Amino acid sequence: MLSQKFGFLVQRYIFPAQTITSQACRKRQLFVIDLPRPLVMQQRRMLVTPPPHINVSDLTMERYHALSDATMDTLLESLESLLDDLGNSAYELEYHSGVLTLALGANGTYVINKQPPNKQIWLSSPFSGPKRYDYSQANNKWFYSRDGCALGDLLNEELTRALNRPVNIDLGEAAPHINKAQS
Repeated sequence: MLSQKFGFLVQRYIFPAQTITSQACRKRQLFVIDLPRPLVMQQRRMLVTPPPHINVSDLTMERYHALSDATMDTLLESLESLLDDLGNSAYELEYHSGVLTLALGANGTYVINKQPPNKQIWLSSPFSGPKRYDYSQANNKWFYSRDGCALGDLLNEELTRALNRPVNIDLGEAAPHINKAQS
């Protein structure tokens, strides 16, 4: 019985590619087993990041485009005004085909873009890295589901730190403009 159990353990857990029968184990009395390759322990792969969150949006595609376009336009206007106030020629803002790029010289570059298939707005930040924002109709904001932070709040915090001056980008104004236009 022990040799059958040992044979099973040897076959399954220690040497998965080699077949050792219980008869072979009995013959060698469980002490001597000729092995054609060195003993290798199985390793488990550990994931560093959690699996991706998949959110299903109940926004229609038309509503998503209206909200994301209004948000991107509001963001563009706010950032243009901010850069005009700063007057630093090293800072640049560009918006083309739904992709907004904010270059802050030595402070890095932000890229914010629409992702219609997912109904999200994606942000790549030089400080916090990539994030994907879903629209919350209850809060009238774009939220990152992993940390619950709103897009506007994160930008205000990071830009305030990067530019050494208070920054207040109000993205909450996008949906009311959409609602008025649709009425």
